[in-house]
Amino acid sequence: MDKRKQAQLKQLPGVDRILEYGARDRLFDDIPKTVLLPAIRGVIEALRGRILESEAPVDDGCFSKATLVAEVKQRACKTTALKLKRTVNATGVVVHTNLGRSLLAPAVLDQLTTISSRYSNLEFDLEKGQRGSRYSTVEDILCELTGARAAMVVNNNAAAVLLCLDTLATGREVIVSRGELVEIGGAFRIPDVMAKSGAILKEVGTTNRTHPRDYENAIGEQTGLLLKAHTSNYSIVGFTAAVSLADLVSIGRRHHLPVMEDLGSGTLVDFSKYGLDKEPTVQESLAAGVDVVTFSGDKLLGGPQTGIILGDTSHIDRIKANPLTRALRIDKMTLAALEGTLRLYRDEQQAVQQVPTLRMLTTPLTVIRAQAAALKSRLEGLPGRTLTVELLDYSSKAGGGSLPMLDLPSCCAGVTVDGISANAVELWMRSHTPPIIGRIENGRFIMDPRTLQEEELDIIVKAFADMLAHGTERR
Repeated sequence: MDKRKQAQLKQLPGVDRILEYGARDRLFDDIPKTVLLPAIRGVIEALRGRILESEAPVDDGCFSKATLVAEVKQRACKTTALKLKRTVNATGVVVHTNLGRSLLAPAVLDQLTTISSRYSNLEFDLEKGQRGSRYSTVEDILCELTGARAAMVVNNNAAAVLLCLDTLATGREVIVSRGELVEIGGAFRIPDVMAKSGAILKEVGTTNRTHPRDYENAIGEQTGLLLKAHTSNYSIVGFTAAVSLADLVSIGRRHHLPVMEDLGSGTLVDFSKYGLDKEPTVQESLAAGVDVVTFSGDKLLGGPQTGIILGDTSHIDRIKANPLTRALRIDKMTLAALEGTLRLYRDEQQAVQQVPTLRMLTTPLTVIRAQAAALKSRLEGLPGRTLTVELLDYSSKAGGGSLPMLDLPSCCAGVTVDGISANAVELWMRSHTPPIIGRIENGRFIMDPRTLQEEELDIIVKAFADMLAHGTERR
């Protein structure tokens, strides 16, 4: 090691010295000791690494009190900052799993805040003055909206499927069409969930064609359940055939077997009325006579993450009594958010306007185009480097494993900045507070207004203004 590096290594202050720097002016008073000490050690080690790895001498300013204190505070702030952050979704994917899926309606938030910060009658029957069931909070309204005889809710739809299979078919065969052996996000597959439940998978038909006779021929003494899994996250097209739910129910009745349908992304609204692809509604499944239906609360329903189970009283009572129910139950905040969301569905037009997922899916192209034009006008009026915005006809997506064939016509803003690459623009936006998540196509940073909320245009304009003022050097 040369003498220059040795001399600079000797200049490195110790932890106590930096603590003294901060103590003189009370610069570290707002930093917990459990965060402060690791931050100081990190700054020292980082400076040591720069000295050892650099060919040229490290600038003497790196050893100054002001620089060291600033770097310690910066590290401490990064450590204490909240990891779960609000983001701006400019991707055009409405139910974006990576960005938290559905947004709760503003009308739900007051109740959610109240219930989460105060005591509540979560499991207390106010009329009887004794212990009650948490499921009663939403069971009545679920039955009212869907026509189900009974209902319960668990923490997600995979849990709902697991719980139903464990209750109704453990140790027995469950017959499923090969074309419906779905895989959901994170590589969770229906066969794997079924295996965990103790049920025995029995596949019938082929990937693209399954007929009623396939179910009839497969039924035997060990059959416990007929399962239909709606392919909500993909579609098989071409030379295909599938057994309708009504036909499957008829087969079940003839053989005295329960029929269950996993809708995946269940909806209470017929999207075809709004010019979108037809998706089977929960009400239609129950009207077909299915014994049990399961679906997600945080996809097309637009509520919190839940798995909703509806059906006839005898089967739901058995499911409620399963010991697994306690392990999979939802908490008071989820119940409050779900109840608030369901109340909006008593008036469908109110739901379409107030539930963000429904509103974004049904927003007309004319409105999206006007929003894109407004964003273009504001961005191109910013001072600094040359910034160009093009209005581009792209498509939005439903996302979240919902409406897989749906392309929602949209008008996006494609941004290019003179002297700054699209990758650098994307990084700047993603590093902003709050982060702005878009995408890159053909050398442009693309933002789709369909998934932007009203006040978020201001956030985007500010982020670009900062970038034009500072280049891509982070603040």
